[in-house]
Amino acid sequence: MGEHTRKVGDRGQVTIPKELRDRRGIEGGDEIEFVELDDKILLKPPTDTERLAEGYRKRADRSRRLTEEMEETSSEATERLGDAPDWSE
Repeated sequence: MGEHTRKVGDRGQVTIPKELRDRRGIEGGDEIEFVELDDKILLKPPTDTERLAEGYRKRADRSRRLTEEMEETSSEATERLGDAPDWSE
């Protein structure tokens, strides 16, 4: 976290630094929520259902790719080493 200073324009407008917009996924046209907390004003992008769903889709894709990689690695190990021994008695 760092501090960023911006000047407020005559009409109350402030530009959110690009670094923060990029890191938080804020794009032109997005709505920003203003939250007053003690002596601070917090800005936060509201969590909309589409953004949340996109995050879940990305996580599912990563999990699917990891599963495929593990299955491939497991198959390669079985080909080279044979089936795992049966340890049950």
